Amino acid sequence: MWKKDSDRFEYLQTLVTEFQDTDSDEAKEQVLANLANFAYDPKNVEHLKQLQVADLFLDMLTEENDNFVEFGMGGLCNLSMDPECRDFILQSNGIPLITKCLSSHREETVLSAAGTLVNLAGPPSLGGVCDVAVVECMLRFSLCESPRLRNLADIFLQDCCSEDQVSRARRDAAGRTQTALGIPLPPD
Repeated sequence: MWKKDSDRFEYLQTLVTEFQDTDSDEAKEQVLANLANFAYDPKNVEHLKQLQVADLFLDMLTEENDNFVEFGMGGLCNLSMDPECRDFILQSNGIPLITKCLSSHREETVLSAAGTLVNLAGPPSLGGVCDVAVVECMLRFSLCESPRLRNLADIFLQDCCSEDQVSRARRDAAGRTQTALGIPLPPD
C-alpha cells in the first residue's frame, strides 16, 4: 500500500490535519478511529509520535462525546506499548484521565483503559497505576460477566500488583459497593 515511508507519514499527517480542520463530529470520529487503528502498527508509531497523536488521544479523554473518548482511549492503548509513548503518557499525567475511563458505560473504552494501565505498569509508574482505587476497580471487574474484562482484570491483578496491594484493596473495599475511592464503577 505504501510506496515509501514518506507516503505513510504524509497520509497520517493528512488525517491529523483533517481532524483539526473539520467541524463535523462524524468526520472527527472517523479520523480518530483510523488513527487509533494505525497506532496498532509499530511501523506507524514513529510518525504518530512526530505528529503528537498521543497528545490528541489524551485530549479526547476529556470530551463529552463517547466516541471521541472510546477512540482516544483505544489509540492510547495501542501507543502505550511503545516505551517512549508510555513515558509521554506518564509525564502528561495521563493516569487520572485513563482511570476515569474505567467508569465508562462502554465496554470497549473500559477494556482499552484497563489494557493501557497494564501497559503502563512498571517501576516508574507502579504507584499511580496500582493505586488502591484502581486495584479495587480491577477486583470488581475480575468478578464481572464479560470474559474479556474479567481476564484483563485478572492479568492486571496478577502481573501489575503485589499481593499486599490486592489484600489492602480487598480490605478497603469491604462494605463499599458503589465506588472505589472516587472511581464510579460501571454497572455490572
